[in-house]
Amino acid sequence: TAKDMLKAKLIDEIIKEPLGGAHTNPELVYNNVKSVILDKIKVLKKLKQNTLVKKRIEKFCKIGVVK
Repeated sequence: TAKDMLKAKLIDEIIKEPLGGAHTNPELVYNNVKSVILDKIKVLKKLKQNTLVKKRIEKFCKIGVVK
């Protein structure tokens, strides 16, 4: 599930969808996804390139590792 993926740090965030599913209000879903992407880009743009690459490598190296 999305909650399991978030707990396992495979995803960064769960974007909520309207009651009944995304197909019930696609415009709202598009706007929510756009908003989250733009917010994440703002945060990432503040990082130095070396820091961004290092964080990305660390994140993906942790996937599938069981402690």
